[in-house]
Amino acid sequence: MANSLLNIDLNGRYTYADYLKWSLEENVELIKGKVFRMSPAPLSQHQILVHRLDVELGYYLKKKTCQVFPAPFDVRLITDGLFSDEQITTVVQPDLCIVCDPSKIDRRGCLGSPDMVIEILSSSTAKKDLDEKYHLYEESGVKEYWVVFPDEKIISVYLLNQEKVKYELLKHFEKGEKVKVNVLEDLVIDLDDIFD
Repeated sequence: MANSLLNIDLNGRYTYADYLKWSLEENVELIKGKVFRMSPAPLSQHQILVHRLDVELGYYLKKKTCQVFPAPFDVRLITDGLFSDEQITTVVQPDLCIVCDPSKIDRRGCLGSPDMVIEILSSSTAKKDLDEKYHLYEESGVKEYWVVFPDEKIISVYLLNQEKVKYELLKHFEKGEKVKVNVLEDLVIDLDDIFD
């Protein structure tokens, strides 16, 4: 049982079964079998944005089937129909995710693709969120992906084209605009409330 990343070969390939055995002092994600360190404690601006979005989504979803989950929350993404602990090679912790299928939720988190994922960029996670996670969420079938740029006060909204299994940019929304959450029936979020 590893309790430090020093005891793990970062060039190795791992599964969720391995991940469950680790008692690490720092949080990690597993992407296609590779271990990725998560950034240290997020900046206060990051946490404020997570909280504001969580409150907006949570209030709307009260007494509804869909649920919102903030990190830390393990999302085990399934590829090629492989879903046992020994076969799953991707476990991520999005800043926020919405899951509308209750059968995907178990005591360890989400098994399968959330309906929506929100990642709030920081300098240490930008490349991973804009590249690796973007493609990961796309190929895993996450229907809606929001990337929040805190300094620029912009949210980029990507919607999955189901036929092409490709994300299409809906728009870069700025402070002063309102954004519809497409996976939910009638929720619109005022970005002045988020970025104020």
